[in-house]
Amino acid sequence: MKRNWKEFTLLLTAFLFGCAEVPITGRSQLNLVPDSLVNSMALEEYQAFLKENKVSTDPQKTAMVREVGKRIAGAVETYFRQQGLASQISGFSWEFNLVENEEKNAWCMPGGKVVVYTGLLPITQDENGLAVVMSHEIAHAVARHGSERMSQGLLYQMGGMALSEAIQNHPAATQQLFMQSYGLGAQIGVLLPYSRLHEKEADRLGLIFMGMAGYNPQTAVDFWKRMAADKSASPPEFLSTHPSDQTRIQAIQEVLPEAMRYYYRATGQTPQMYQYPFGKP
Repeated sequence: MKRNWKEFTLLLTAFLFGCAEVPITGRSQLNLVPDSLVNSMALEEYQAFLKENKVSTDPQKTAMVREVGKRIAGAVETYFRQQGLASQISGFSWEFNLVENEEKNAWCMPGGKVVVYTGLLPITQDENGLAVVMSHEIAHAVARHGSERMSQGLLYQMGGMALSEAIQNHPAATQQLFMQSYGLGAQIGVLLPYSRLHEKEADRLGLIFMGMAGYNPQTAVDFWKRMAADKSASPPEFLSTHPSDQTRIQAIQEVLPEAMRYYYRATGQTPQMYQYPFGKP
């Protein structure tokens, strides 16, 4: 009984002092970690990664990654400024790199450090496909999904300990928690359902950001179909932090009308110019 009361107290404290709101979706989220400290930790990990991995020397592919990233970052900044939320990304210092790695992967660290692996480019095919991935990863960062997961970890694994205290007293455990929280580690357990929620949320935000940047959100469906076709075997959905390809495609189809409205505004186009296999926006 004593233990349950302690857990209740921790949850109540987190609710009262750690609530934040995800942009666009309006979902309430737990956030107990200061952006400045998280961004500093992310920068350290990012710099270490670049030292240990080969940055691509292909000027054309690198330029494409940086151009797509720049446009999406601009769309994100525009949205946050228009909503009076510019302070939420004031600590971001955008950087985009392409690294030589056969894995089909990309990620965005807190603070706007984005890496795309060369193994992903045959699947993305062009700027639109690349925008699907990069906007999704950037959405994770600006929605503070990693900070939310890390807050949950601090609450449940370290008894609600402050991040600065955890770093000082439990550096190894804190680093492991950081790696897991920001998608650099694998985890199956109590936090797993939140990851699926984050993926769906990042898909929605990402489609809107890519639309605002002038990239056609409809191309996301074809991209995920190519990803599905490329996999030799996928784990069951209940063992994966990512939704199954079919689940993801269905969810994307549901939010496409919303994302396409942003695309029309950005490009000055009209709905009549396009074919809609999933219904008009």
